[in-house]
Parts: sequence; C-alpha cells; structure tokens
Amino acid sequence: MMTHAYQEIYLNSIQKRIGLAFDFAINDCGINKNDFINLFLASSVSKNLENGNIFMVLGRSGYEIVYDIIYEIKKYEIGFEPISKFERTIEYWIGYAISYYQWYTSRKFKEIFDVLSFDDLEKMYYTLHEADISKFVEIVNDLIINKYPETNLKRFRIMNGLSQKELSIKSNVSLRSIQMYEQRNKDINKASLETIYMLSKALNCNIEDLVEK
Repeated sequence: MMTHAYQEIYLNSIQKRIGLAFDFAINDCGINKNDFINLFLASSVSKNLENGNIFMVLGRSGYEIVYDIIYEIKKYEIGFEPISKFERTIEYWIGYAISYYQWYTSRKFKEIFDVLSFDDLEKMYYTLHEADISKFVEIVNDLIINKYPETNLKRFRIMNGLSQKELSIKSNVSLRSIQMYEQRNKDINKASLETIYMLSKALNCNIEDLVEK
C-alpha cells in the first residue's frame, strides 16, 4: 500500500487552497505563471506539503498562501485583494490537479514541474478538467516514465537476472512494493533504510546505487 505524506481526509481542502493560490497569484496579482511556479517551488509551502506538515498550510486560505510565499521569498507584502469569480479558472485547476498528483505519488513538486511546464498543463486542461483525476495521474505518470525510463532498481535487477518475483523472495520485500518502485508510483528514496538495505543486499550493490538522483 502506498504511503502518503498526509491523510486523505485533508486532501480536498489542500487541493482547493492550492488551486485558489495559483488562480489568485496569476490572475489577480498579475504574477507571471512561470515566476509563480518558481516561487512556489522555493517556498516552505511546497516543502510542507511534500513532508506532510500540512497544518502550516491548512491554517491559511489560498490568498494567504500567496501572501506567505511572496513575503518569504521576495521579502515584501503584496496589497492585492481577491476578485470574486463564479467559475473555476485554468490556473485553479492546475493547482488543484498538481497538488493531488503530488499527494498521490509522493513525488517532489520540482520533479513534476521538470516534466510538465505550465503551458503543458494549460493544454491538458481542455481535455482533462472534467475527467476523473485518475486520468490526469495516468498521463503524468506516463510522461515521467518516458523522461526517466528506467529506475536504478530495475537496472540492477535485470543485471542480476532476476524477475520482480524472484527479487521479492530474495530480498523479503513485497512484490507490490518492487513493482511500485520500478513504475515510479512509489518513491524509493522514501523507503525505509531496512527496505533499501535488503534490496541492495539481494542485488549485490550499495544502498546508494538504488537511490534515484
């Protein structure tokens, strides 16, 4: 079973807050979309979400999240007020979808944005904003796998002539976990030291060899 940074009961609230933050920053405050992504990635907001420190985020509205990011990174306060909207914007959907994908896969936000530009996400909006979020996850997973086609774990497993099942038996790590690590649906860098040690021992390599850079 995949381990998430925080409980699912908080997920929808996080998605809405990040969606509003993206919308407010870009549409109301006039911040360039790529500049805001860089600000978001550099902020403690993104780090708190990745590490599961969500109460630092849940205590803030989407608008306050933007104020926090700008003050933290740029060291000044912005005076823009939110503008009432009756429809969800593209920017809202992007923040909403990306925050779900990060929670679901436990990937770093930077890893996601290294594969998907804001322009790419805008194009995805028109076909995916009414679809189930699982479709978005599926497409982004494919894009990441295409960019990083083979994990270190898979490479060493093949070098040792082992199937996934054989590695599972030899290492005493579950077959499902090995499959998830190799498919990049689970981050091996976040595996327990014991798990990585057992895998490295079974594959005759160092622990560092299995870590994804």
